[in-house]
Order: sequence, then C-alpha cells, then structure tokens
Amino acid sequence: MFIVFGGFLIFGFSENIKGPAIPRMQSEFRLNETQLGMLLAFNSLGYLVACSFTGVLSNRIGIKWTGILAFSSMAVAGVLMYMSASYAFLSASYFLMYIGNGMLEIGLAIMAARIFTKNTGTMMNLSHFFYGLSSAVAPIIASAMMGWDVFGGQLGWRGMYLVMLSLSLLPIIPSLMAKFPGDDHDHGERITLKSFIRDPAAWMIVAVLSFGVVSELAVGGWLVNFLEKAYGWSTDAASSMLSLFFLFFMLARLFLGPITDKIGYTLSIFIFSAFSGLCSLAAIIVGEQGAILFAIAGIGIAPIYPTVMALLAKRYPRGTDTAITFTVTLMGIASVIGNLLIGVIIDGVQKLFGASRGAEGSLLLGLQAGYGFIAIMALLCSVCCIGLLLYLRRKNEVV
Repeated sequence: MFIVFGGFLIFGFSENIKGPAIPRMQSEFRLNETQLGMLLAFNSLGYLVACSFTGVLSNRIGIKWTGILAFSSMAVAGVLMYMSASYAFLSASYFLMYIGNGMLEIGLAIMAARIFTKNTGTMMNLSHFFYGLSSAVAPIIASAMMGWDVFGGQLGWRGMYLVMLSLSLLPIIPSLMAKFPGDDHDHGERITLKSFIRDPAAWMIVAVLSFGVVSELAVGGWLVNFLEKAYGWSTDAASSMLSLFFLFFMLARLFLGPITDKIGYTLSIFIFSAFSGLCSLAAIIVGEQGAILFAIAGIGIAPIYPTVMALLAKRYPRGTDTAITFTVTLMGIASVIGNLLIGVIIDGVQKLFGASRGAEGSLLLGLQAGYGFIAIMALLCSVCCIGLLLYLRRKNEVV
C-alpha cells in the first residue's frame, strides 16, 4: 500500500509539472501550437507503448521489478531533458518519461486491484487522491523552482525537471524491501483477451475511460497556456488556477469514493463527467470572470479514472490484469489523438478567423475552441456512460 500511494504521489508530480514549463519550452524552441500539440502527442505515444507491454512484463518479471524499472526510466528521462538541445531531443526525452509513467500506472493499477477487494471504489479513489495531492502543488512548485538561483543562474525548466524527476528514485528503496501481491501465486482461471474483447461492455468502458481521461490530462497541459494567452494572466496566476483545479481534483478523490460504492460505479461516472463538461463549457462562455469554473470542473473529472478501474476490477475479477492493460492501452491511443487535435484546432481556428478577427481575436477564438474540445470530451464520456448503463441494466449486471 505504501508503494501504491507513494507511486501515485510521484506520478502526479511527473505528470503535472509540465503546465508552467510548456510556455518556456515553446519560447526557447520557437514552437507553434501544432508542434506543441505534437510534443504532447509524442508523450502520450510513449505512454501508449508502455501500456502495450507492461501487462506482459509484469507477468514475466513481477510487479516489483516492473515498478523499479518504471521509476528508474523516469529519473533517466529527467537527466536527458536537462541535456536536450533540440526539439527532437526534447521529444525523445519526454517519450522516455512517459514510457516510465505508463509502466508505473499499469503496475499500480494491477496492484491496487489485487489489494482492494472490498470498498473498491473508495480505495481506488483514495489511491488516486495521492496523485491529486501532488498534482495540486506541482504547478506552483514547478513555477517557483524555475526561478531559483543556482550556481549564478536560474534553475529554469531543465533544472526543474531534473530535480523533480530525480524524486522517482525514492520509491525504489521500499520497492526492494516489499513483497508484492500476485508475484508468488496464481489467481486461478483467468479471462482471455479474446473473450474480453467480445464483451460489448468492454468497448463501452474503453470509450468512457478514453473520453474522460483525454479531458482530464488535457487540463494539465493546456490550462496555463490558455489563461496566459487568452486573458494575459501571469505564469504564477495561471499556475495557481491549475493548482486550484487539482485541489478540487484531490478533494473529490478523497471524499467522493464512498459515493461511488453506494450509488454504483457506472451511474457515478455519468454524473461526474457531465458535471465536469458543463463547468468547462460555462467557463468558456462566461469568459475571464468565470475562470474559477475551470478549477471546479476538477471535481467531476477526478473520480472517473479510479472509478473505471474499480468497475474493471469488479466486472472482471479473474482477468483484471488483462482488462486494465487492454482498456488503458486503447485509452492511450485516444490521448495521442486528443492532444494532437487540441493543438490543430487552436491553430486551425486562429488561421481561419485571422483576417476577420485580427491576431488577438483569432487567437482567443482558437484557444476557446481548443478548450471547448476538452469540455466536449467530458460530455461524450457521460453520453457513453448512458449506453453502458442501459446495456448493463438489460443484462442485470449493473456495477
């Protein structure tokens, strides 16, 4: 349990320090919005690659050594990012970091599913609460660290990544001493991948998770950028709003878990994702005065991922490893496409309305369209959940 909670804590830091750093990277390497979207898409591609082999790797070498390998690769990525001198080198370094992230997330999910056999929704959300905890402070810490004076110069985004990703080495120590469940005994007859993909509910769950996570992860990469360029906010102010998003995100995972166990996982996801999407759309429509709604949207988006993991653990108790690996892998594909689309939408709308709205007006419209896409993803998650709920009710298998 210490490794699960600590692992998610480290994962939250590595995932969400990029918000304040991305504008600096964009400026240094002179990247347009499409190139920025491609950078984030490459990151998601690394995550996808890791998801595709981590299940098999954990079965061969065990969750213990899979986790250690994940933590080590993240630390190495920090060193490479510090050394990056080109857009290609930076993309490759990010790619490696997300391979580590993907390996870590799959390993932690499998481990949590084996440990938390009772009150699964509550415990899954509690585990991911630690992700939210580190995510809430990560943007503020990252923003402050980049301004630190070290050896006569500023630490910058390179030094910040080096220091933060080096923290990944800490969980290796307890990992070496821990005994991990499932590494030394069989779990009985297991569901095969072939039978899993024949289940219509499995594909509906993939859609629910994909839309929800695209919306969730996009906030960390695009909210600071949106607030700085659309409303002229300072980096510190925009980072504070992102941290507020993750504060609501963190508290939702801490307190809403018991609700998912009480009213059911499927219904919970439907309600939470609809709330998040509507908040984000309202924030865009209201304008700068409604920016707080971007943060409040974190309440709805936070429980989706851990609740889907609980749903998979309960519906496929004899094949949770297979179910999680397959579902999260396809979710990774959606993340690649989603990040790329956001950058393309922003650039496309900006160019389309450049002549009629001017540079500033078309940029604002493009940013609103890109962030509107994030909100629509949350709403599509809710719509897909309706289909899943109706299907499971017909089968009398609602979880």
